[in-house]
Amino acid sequence: MTAAMEMPRVQECAVVSCAYNHTNDCHAFAITIGSPDHAHCHTFVQMPVRGGIEQLIAQVGACQRSDCQHNSNLECHAPAITVGPDNDLADCMTYQSR
Repeated sequence: MTAAMEMPRVQECAVVSCAYNHTNDCHAFAITIGSPDHAHCHTFVQMPVRGGIEQLIAQVGACQRSDCQHNSNLECHAPAITVGPDNDLADCMTYQSR
């Protein structure tokens, strides 16, 4: 069995309309980042109920932005990320083009 590496945490999420956001903390188990044109948070969902696991802070499960300097083999290697509005309502603000 292979040991799982520690995934980067979502340090802050400024997208208060997301159902996983509780006081600027993301409580999804893991999020996915990336779209062909920008670093969109694909886990963002706008609903009237709050979801996720209160005791957890989300991690970056996958990143599809291979052009990001923090990306290696479609995995994020930043120490932590922040999510907020940029090109879309919920984007990875830690994204940096190579």
